[in-house]
Amino acid sequence: MRRILFAFALLCSATMAAERPNIVLIISDDQAWNDYGFMGHDVIQTPQLDQLAARSAVFRRGYVPTALCRPSLATLVTGLYASQHGITGNDPAKPGATPLSVRREKLISKIDQTQTLPRLLGAAGYRSHQSGKWWEGNYSRGGFTDGMTRGFPQPGGRHGDDGLKIGREGMQPVLQFIDDAVEASEPFFVWYAPFLPHTPHNPPDRLLKKYEQKDRPVRLAKYFAMCEWFDETCGQLVDHLDTRKVRDNTLIVYVTDNGWIQRTPQTEVTSDWKSQFAPRSKQSPNEGGVRTPVMLSWPGMIPPADRPELVSSIDLFPTILAAAGISAPDDRPGINLLPVAQDGAALERDTIFGESFAHDIVDLEDPQATLLYRWVIRDQWKLILCYDGQVSRYPFVHEPALQGPQVYNLQTDPHEEHNVATNEPQIVNELSGLLTDWWMVERRSLYSGAGRQ
Repeated sequence: MRRILFAFALLCSATMAAERPNIVLIISDDQAWNDYGFMGHDVIQTPQLDQLAARSAVFRRGYVPTALCRPSLATLVTGLYASQHGITGNDPAKPGATPLSVRREKLISKIDQTQTLPRLLGAAGYRSHQSGKWWEGNYSRGGFTDGMTRGFPQPGGRHGDDGLKIGREGMQPVLQFIDDAVEASEPFFVWYAPFLPHTPHNPPDRLLKKYEQKDRPVRLAKYFAMCEWFDETCGQLVDHLDTRKVRDNTLIVYVTDNGWIQRTPQTEVTSDWKSQFAPRSKQSPNEGGVRTPVMLSWPGMIPPADRPELVSSIDLFPTILAAAGISAPDDRPGINLLPVAQDGAALERDTIFGESFAHDIVDLEDPQATLLYRWVIRDQWKLILCYDGQVSRYPFVHEPALQGPQVYNLQTDPHEEHNVATNEPQIVNELSGLLTDWWMVERRSLYSGAGRQ
């Protein structure tokens, strides 16, 4: 009898595994929200992502809570805000009394204390593969079963080492992982976060020539070409799913870690601005920094549609888990988007939040020490509040005219050219109250160990 029950349990387990969808998470690196063909760009060509968009629920008003690589990626893998998971910047501040290597390890160790997507999926029988950007040490520390990043303290282990080769030097590691998982009849999760179109902007000559024009700065032409190079790699990945005949049982999720506006000789900047990106893009709370298209593609399960809802990358954690039949931990603030994408159900939220911190973390235990902005969007209205967090490197100067509250009507002013805070005192008060309430909830969860195992 025991043998019969055991065999039945194995059969049920195998059946459930076969029914679970594969999951591919594609994460663009430093790309503006409108730098795609399907988002209306009149120069950049992204035919592969355009095809994916045609087969997706496309949330054109998607956002990331924090417009900087490492905290944004940490939010995707943990489902927590930066102030909760504690990875608020790219690096610990330096110099310091404690060796930098010790502080880096302390920062990485925050991922060890958190239930991540790969860990939760792994417990349900998924194999997982990391490629591209990954700051949190060896891929296994995030719960991945396979991966490319050996991680700190190995040489080059700051933010991806060997993982950064994916896309730029071919797709074989990811494609081989998919082949192995398919041959083993195991559901799989792919973290595809290539170092594209991120600097260095060194596209193939065949692509650069497409975008070079006499009146176009070469920096801009290179960035445009990088966007198409990234698009090509996405096409290779999706095509391989078709070749292996697993596309119909695969959920593809698309998002960007943060925005980017290429700085050119004509860009107006302060005298001390040394970054290649323009102000009010990467690292900023403005649309150029935090807005991104979000796509969910699952043939036969999610009908293609343009979705008008406000969504956040923090929603992707519970959405991916729900697709795999897994309940997200109760302390995760995101919302499962599947009912909205699949059935057009109303999203039980009309407001999203975010926060921006300095690039370097001055105090690893106090997120507020480097807090620069908090922001909130409700319907068409956006409020940005400025804070005086410590900045130890990469000089960051608040624009003098924007040090007070910033209010924008994103419906009529999507590029935030007109701060109407003085004309909308009621909006300032209402949204400020929402920000205060949200932060009190996040603060309580922070000090009660939200997301910790």
